[in-house]
Amino acid sequence: MAVIINGSINLSKIPKDKIIDGKKGKYLPISITVNDELDQFGNQGPIKVAQSKEERDNKDEQVFLGNINVAWTNNKIEKLDKQQQSNPVVAQSSENADLPF
Repeated sequence: MAVIINGSINLSKIPKDKIIDGKKGKYLPISITVNDELDQFGNQGPIKVAQSKEERDNKDEQVFLGNINVAWTNNKIEKLDKQQQSNPVVAQSSENADLPF
């Protein structure tokens, strides 16, 4: 699974109250959407400040930071979960299930 996504964000739109002070630096939770079609400007999706469930439920205004374009993909994008990531045997496909190793 691999993909290269290029994008840019407008730093002046970052809401200072959303920046998280972490142990190794400052972080901004973001959300990136990859759409199946290009928008009118040739972008494949937006980069937004991530919202909490409460913010989504309240229909708070979303903060758009920029846009992305898929630059390259091996056409094998799939969602992995932490269990698959830490245990490669779980991620093994069923076609290899009968192998002795």
